[in-house]
Parts: sequence; structure tokens; C-alpha cells
Amino acid sequence: MRLLSLCKGKIHHAIITEANVDYIGSITIDESLLDASGIIPFERVHIWNLTNGSRLETYAMVGERDSGIICLNGAAAHHASVGDKIIIAAFCWTDEPIEPKLVLVDENNRFVSYLPVDQYGALTEI
Repeated sequence: MRLLSLCKGKIHHAIITEANVDYIGSITIDESLLDASGIIPFERVHIWNLTNGSRLETYAMVGERDSGIICLNGAAAHHASVGDKIIIAAFCWTDEPIEPKLVLVDENNRFVSYLPVDQYGALTEI
């Protein structure tokens, strides 16, 4: 059996609402966005900062539902400022095809739509 690391969920163009160096680790994400993307609490996530190019890994924590919160905590808070645009992605190891949940959000971190992909994994529109 050969396992591949495949993208299972992504929150595209989220906006950092808080950066809290004094909180112990992680990224706090609106529970509605976790549900929509299939990312679960304590799952490892990649954070790609579109504003400054920073890339890091941390784990997801549940934020208040429908609050729009996207808060980098602890050391990760040094990698972003409030207002930065980021991508949050989660991967899984599998030997089967998966259908990722790719979520597009608006400027208030509210769900807009799922991003469609073709059979080759390419986005068909944004």
C-alpha cells in the first residue's frame, strides 16, 4: 500500500482578525469554517500568509461559531498581523482518492462558496 498526503480541506483568503502572542499556541478558527472545510480541532494545519509570504504549521482550535475569528496564537502570532490574508490547509495520508472541501470566504471570514476543482485537481474558477 502506498500512502499519499492529499489536501482534505482548505480555507482560502481568510483574514487574520487577531494575533495573540500570550496565548498558548495554535490558530483559533470560526467553528462554522471548521465545519465547512472538514478541519477538526487539534488537527495539524498549514498557514500560508499571502500578505508577507510566511509559512508555518500549527494546530486548529475551535473559535466562536459565526464570529469570523481567525486568530494566530503563541509564537505563530509573530508571523502575521491583523488584516493579513492567509490560506489555511489540512492534509491527510490516504491510499484512496478524496474530495477536498475547499472553502472560499469573504472579507469578514464568512463562507462564500466551495471552490470547484476539475478531475486533475485544478481550480476551475475563483
